[in-house]
Amino acid sequence: MVGVIGGGQLARMMNEAATALGLRLRLLAEGPDTSAATVVHDVTVGDYTDPAVVKGFAADCDVITFDHEHVPTALLHDLEDSGIAVRPGPEALVHAQDKVVMRDRLSAFGAPCPVYRVVGDADELVAFGDEHGWPVIAKTSRGGYDGKGVFELAGRDDAAQPFEDLRPGVQVIAEEFVDFRRELSALVARSPSGQAVAYPVSESVQRDGICVETTTPAPGLDDDRAVGIQRLALSIADELGVVGLLAVELMERTDGSVLVNELAMRPHNTGHWSIDGSHTSQFENHLRAVVDLPLGDPATRVRWTVMSNVLGGSVLDLPSALLHCFARDRRLRVQLYGKEVRPGRKVGHVTTYGHDLDEVRERARHAAGYLMGADESTGAGE
Repeated sequence: MVGVIGGGQLARMMNEAATALGLRLRLLAEGPDTSAATVVHDVTVGDYTDPAVVKGFAADCDVITFDHEHVPTALLHDLEDSGIAVRPGPEALVHAQDKVVMRDRLSAFGAPCPVYRVVGDADELVAFGDEHGWPVIAKTSRGGYDGKGVFELAGRDDAAQPFEDLRPGVQVIAEEFVDFRRELSALVARSPSGQAVAYPVSESVQRDGICVETTTPAPGLDDDRAVGIQRLALSIADELGVVGLLAVELMERTDGSVLVNELAMRPHNTGHWSIDGSHTSQFENHLRAVVDLPLGDPATRVRWTVMSNVLGGSVLDLPSALLHCFARDRRLRVQLYGKEVRPGRKVGHVTTYGHDLDEVRERARHAAGYLMGADESTGAGE
């Protein structure tokens, strides 16, 4: 029995992989209509920050894993103390929860990171900017995702922004502005016995802090650099003791070097391509890892795989819109998350694959664009 805390689309896609592996999945969801709660049979609705709720949910589970990283680590320590396996464990998960903890730990063992400093107020942030140059990137240490809690500050007059409505216990970290060429993502899976596999490095495109497209493998990344990035991700997983999926989001500078931007310890948006483009999806390998099964082959099936996110737009009836998409492209793969369509909300993704990158990208962008309400002749890329 695998208990998954969080009822979003990651748990929904994990459920399909669990079914194929013969694993029973139990879900702790925020509400009865969340993406995963509408498809998982065994659902508990409750607050993942409530100790009684979490302990009651986990009581009959063999292992606990996550759809998100927001469960308080104190609750997870209590579960471990009661004999329940938590994967990834709280000692690892805190590095995905707290950016200050992450930066300090990664820097201590030599992983490449931007210059950073914890700042207590606007004056300290101004001092950092004056020392290292403007603009400055400021981040809240906890609670941010999809661009939330991240501020690009042009100059001194903006320095107060990150401190407005700052929650108790949350810090602000200032980082140098990195003039990067593109963003990359390195996914690895690691089991309790120490076996680990690395997926091909992906290029990701972000808009307004949200991933809109991935291309795998990352175009123009030679074998030596790709292997170096995979080794970096594997070393981080080993150093932090991660069990399950680890996503290492990176910034590639113009000289080809990389800096670690963020970590996620669960299946990740930049790995959705693997459902149809890899021999073993990120969801299956995450589950294999948390129950300590041998890990599957992460290699690509074909030369290129492109995943485009479908964000809520003018199309409200997504299943009906598939008529056009499937008639135009019989090889198109689609995952819809069962969510109410709202502007900018992730409601699904499409995946295309083939041997001509331009053609594969055009197919993915057209389908995603059509599902978001873009003009049929242009697709999402225009």
